[in-house]
Amino acid sequence: MKLSSCMPQKISKFAIGLMLVAAALIMVILGFTLLPIIGQVLAVLILILAVYVFKLHLNDQCKIDPTES
Repeated sequence: MKLSSCMPQKISKFAIGLMLVAAALIMVILGFTLLPIIGQVLAVLILILAVYVFKLHLNDQCKIDPTES
């Protein structure tokens, strides 16, 4: 796998993870102001999902391969 051939996939995987982290931070803020329990639970779940996305591996064809996580 060439480094440059999979760069768009790596960038999109990173961007999705970053958006999930931002959503988790927004849910933390909403959890303190509007939705105390539901917001905090959703924030933790979204953060777990973000960590999972960051840990996903790309196979040789530059596709997400969840079996190697």
